[in-house]
Amino acid sequence: MKPLTLLLALGCGVAALTAGATGQAPRSEGLGVFSAHGDIGAVKMAGGATFDQATGDYTLTASGANVWGTSDELHFAWKEVEGDFILQARVEFVTVGRASNPHRKVGLMARSSLDPASPHVTVTAHGDGLTAMQFRRAQGGETGEIRFDRTGSDVLQLERRGNTWTALVARFGEPYAVTTLDDAKLGARAHVGIFLCSHEGEVVERAVVRNVRLIRPAPEGFTPYRDYLGSLVEVLDVETGRRVVVHTVTDSMQAPNWTNDGRRLVTNRNGRIYSFDLETRAVTEIDTAPMTRNNNDHALSFDGTMLGLSGGQPSTVWTVPAGGGTARQITPVGPSYLHGWSPDGKLLAFTGQRGGDYDIYVVPAEGGAERRLTTAPGLADGPDFTPDGKWIYFNSARSGRMQVWRMRPDGSGQEQLTFDDFNNWFPHVSPDGTKVVFLAYGPEVAADDHPWYKRVYLRTMPLEGGTPRVVAYVYGGQGSMNVNSWAPDSRRLAFVSNSGEF
Repeated sequence: MKPLTLLLALGCGVAALTAGATGQAPRSEGLGVFSAHGDIGAVKMAGGATFDQATGDYTLTASGANVWGTSDELHFAWKEVEGDFILQARVEFVTVGRASNPHRKVGLMARSSLDPASPHVTVTAHGDGLTAMQFRRAQGGETGEIRFDRTGSDVLQLERRGNTWTALVARFGEPYAVTTLDDAKLGARAHVGIFLCSHEGEVVERAVVRNVRLIRPAPEGFTPYRDYLGSLVEVLDVETGRRVVVHTVTDSMQAPNWTNDGRRLVTNRNGRIYSFDLETRAVTEIDTAPMTRNNNDHALSFDGTMLGLSGGQPSTVWTVPAGGGTARQITPVGPSYLHGWSPDGKLLAFTGQRGGDYDIYVVPAEGGAERRLTTAPGLADGPDFTPDGKWIYFNSARSGRMQVWRMRPDGSGQEQLTFDDFNNWFPHVSPDGTKVVFLAYGPEVAADDHPWYKRVYLRTMPLEGGTPRVVAYVYGGQGSMNVNSWAPDSRRLAFVSNSGEF
């Protein structure tokens, strides 16, 4: 087994900072994904930045007259990044015992240099709720602005692809609004990070920046299933949206199941299955021989004693004791991709291609004749039983888009539950049976495709359907949440996001 790279690597380069009136040099102490932080411009009162390793939260303090016009004053935490990147975060102003300036700003920034007059591109949230993409194209030039129609956005994302910049903003729970800026030339290497400006020279403002992810996206010419980005195994609090990275690897780790004792995650990596201990962070391989070419469609039985697998070429369904042992082949033919167990452990639900179309099937867990449950034209995938055994939730493209459906375990009563322009994949019901989580691609992705390394959402809705709510804004897709990854408490989820190395 390859050694596993734990947690996020910190940048080591520290750039020179143009000191303001405070005369401070940049501080290069470890600050999460960033290499250094400091004041930019002639600030009157020093700012600062701290990082909480346990929560992943950054706290910024700053004065500063403005980030506008031909010169800026702010506090900035940054990393020098060459080439394309994605930076995302959730921001919150903190006001203690006073009224703050409505024009104060917090957000994401890329600068050519640390000079106060440097060209820059930012995604900015203002104290009065305004969100905007702001930019200075030339050294000492005037600042321009593209305002978003919506207000109160606290989830921000900034993307660079060559000289094209994309800004995305959302109120937590809602999809992104998007705008782009072309031909903004900051140079091959930019200072990329998070910033705060109080908009008052003699007032220090404070902000908390959460869920910060600095991502290296897939490069041009990337070949899926041959080339892979690194993987971040994350734990999400569904109610608050707080995300914590618990493990990273430099290649592809996928599809965490959460054991029903709440202690471990079960994932696949390079054809093998691994157990990850959430307390000790220890990783151990689960013996699944002779099936050692496992894919990301694996599932734990409801009682936690058995593990279902998919693997081989073509993929077939197997089972093995949850602690490891000799795997047993269940489906004699493929392609067959396992997704769920019935609560009594007697049936396995899987997606099978038979006669040129993919449909939902069930098969006895001890082996036997498989039974087809869906017959509608178009791809059907991702079957998962409810904890009470009354329904199988799945996704189907029969209506044009990929949408969430459900049916009775005998295939009767098939009904559509989502009706939107997203392509919704892999619905999983929470252990308490109250809600469903699923992965959503934008309409630019084909309905019958679930590719790697895209801008995706994790969304939840009530068990009977309703308006979906975004609970995580993710760079990922294939392998992020193919399998049921609810924690036993029905509050947390495990999933995988992706990034290349910087």
